[in-house]
Amino acid sequence: MKLNERSLAFYATCDSPADNAGFLYKRGERHTAYHRRWFVLKGNMLFYFEERESREPVGVIVLEGCTVELCDSGEEFAFAIRFGGAKSRTYVLAAESQAAMEAWVKSLSRASFDYMRLVVRELEKQLVEMQRGPAGGRSAKPAAPERSPEQRPALPGALPKENGCAVWNNTQGTDPPPRAAALRRASGCDAEASPRPPPVPPRRRASSGDPTAAESPGGTSAFSRLHERYGREVARLRREWLERRQGQQP
Repeated sequence: MKLNERSLAFYATCDSPADNAGFLYKRGERHTAYHRRWFVLKGNMLFYFEERESREPVGVIVLEGCTVELCDSGEEFAFAIRFGGAKSRTYVLAAESQAAMEAWVKSLSRASFDYMRLVVRELEKQLVEMQRGPAGGRSAKPAAPERSPEQRPALPGALPKENGCAVWNNTQGTDPPPRAAALRRASGCDAEASPRPPPVPPRRRASSGDPTAAESPGGTSAFSRLHERYGREVARLRREWLERRQGQQP
């Protein structure tokens, strides 16, 4: 795999958040001496620097196809990064404390894309189980079967009216609802009992000689009489008020 040194150096020192960072002791490849280095873990790449303030990393370890495990070494809190293959190198590192060693082993074991694929598969499996139904063998409530067009109740369209009453039994072969039929019989709008609508009574017109029309509250003659009566009362009260006011003046 070809890696661009400038891109790696920029990625190692940029402001992107690191998954883990701290000092570790790294054993040399040829010599067994340990050297204190500053390690930075970003994604599946483990960078190490000579000092914490260094601008460029000394090296990088791509954490793919490897295992992280504890190992026996002269240095305390040691662990190893082993790659598969006969000629693959094994990186031996040592932390400064038990807690730091456990944190590094945990973060390094979860850094590879293989681990991420396993996590994604497990999450997908859990999602499928949740969609099938909750635990305990109970499945989700089945959906109500959809009715065929023949089984669906026919919805009435615009109901025809006879003498101001809606006719409900406009569909052939269907009976009107009991409540609707009772209301129609009570109101005299039963189409079956009286096929022909009853004649509409003629409207009564107010005439000058009809005393009831003159006294009706809605008639124009009653309104004119009320207007004239209260008009005279208002005019009389105004005249009395003016006379009292003139009498009070010196």
